[in-house]
Amino acid sequence: MGLLLKNANKVNEGTITQVDVLIEGEFIHKIASSISAKHHDVIDLNGAFLLPGVIDDQVHFREPGLTHKGTIHSESRAAVAGGITSFMEMPNTKPAVLTQELLEDKFSIGRKDSLANFSFFMGVSNDNISEVLKTNFRKVPGLKIFMGSSTGNMLVDNFKVLNNIFSNAEGLIAVHCEDEETIRSNSSAAKVKYGQDVPISEHPKIRSHDACFKSSSLAVDLAKKYSSRLHVLHISTAKELDLFRNDIALKDKKITSEVCIHHLSFTDLDYEERGVFIKWNPAVKTQDDQDALWDALNNDTLDIIATDHAPHTLKEKNNAYFSCPSGAPMVQHALPVMLEHTLSNKISIERVVEKMSHAPAICFNLQKRGFIREGYYADLVIAQKNTPYKVTKQNILYSCGWSPLEGKEFNFEITHTIVNGHIAYKNGVINDIKNGKELVFDN
Repeated sequence: MGLLLKNANKVNEGTITQVDVLIEGEFIHKIASSISAKHHDVIDLNGAFLLPGVIDDQVHFREPGLTHKGTIHSESRAAVAGGITSFMEMPNTKPAVLTQELLEDKFSIGRKDSLANFSFFMGVSNDNISEVLKTNFRKVPGLKIFMGSSTGNMLVDNFKVLNNIFSNAEGLIAVHCEDEETIRSNSSAAKVKYGQDVPISEHPKIRSHDACFKSSSLAVDLAKKYSSRLHVLHISTAKELDLFRNDIALKDKKITSEVCIHHLSFTDLDYEERGVFIKWNPAVKTQDDQDALWDALNNDTLDIIATDHAPHTLKEKNNAYFSCPSGAPMVQHALPVMLEHTLSNKISIERVVEKMSHAPAICFNLQKRGFIREGYYADLVIAQKNTPYKVTKQNILYSCGWSPLEGKEFNFEITHTIVNGHIAYKNGVINDIKNGKELVFDN
């Protein structure tokens, strides 16, 4: 007996069409204007939107070693409640994922505990090149290089190492780009002016436009020099946009880019109200920067929308500027935020699906995910419009228990999330009897 989704407004590959979708096992079996309900379990969408599951290419789920902030289990539950069916997690845990053995440890946790589909980036440091070159890019989305501040020994600032990685890596290189020397100089100037009591409003001046551009332009130059496959994470400035192209199809791009929910939703004017709770690296910047990011997203200069989900405890966040960690939880609310932006005509719902589902699948060469197609995995989301949903402490699922969006009300609600044909989330209730699967990449 299959699962039949009736009367769905399917948003897929640039169109909205009313269809029925039949799921058998883990896969989409049939898509048609009408499918008989006989012998099937039925969910009648009554015209609600049916979207392909969101693929988030940048999360920090904090396991191992930082599990007081979150775990793969807790954060994947929150992700599924927000319509994210697949995630790619970053290596800056404790210990950092700098060996193949530690990478396999992460996969073991994912197999045991993740409600969503999963994979993990291999970390790069100044001294683990031999481990990096063993990476299996059919199993791993790519290498992660922090060309700027990070935790532990994951800051790669040795130019010889960077050249070695860019010239030898056989798969995608994902980079966090902020120039450490520039940040240190700006931090010193801020301390001279304010002492240790630096206001949060200085954050975009410390982690400045120049810090971002200096680092991202270096990464792009290296990628061009060695014809490397480069993906630049969380672009935050207008200045960086000229580094990327929109005159070729995504599948043909060697250099791709990502923008995050928070850089599209907050500006430096929000520091006064939200304070350290919107402290991210790279920093939220100006309205002009945000406007340029929106334009670049809609004209395909920016390729992917991601969350950079990075939970910290309230105790950790409630500290002075230099003691407060950067990052915030976002996976549960990312899709509702982007759907809300459709109501103010910042973006169309078709483009939201393209940038959150289709583009990550194309960019990372994912097998049978990211689209509503017959024969593809049934990773699907039902989103109901005109059902107001307010973010409160009572409905937050993050282990850290808070959100920078608390008090915000959205007009879209995620009612169902289906992962590999399994209804993992339904009307506020999570069903975690079935785990997600390892992602497979056609690299």
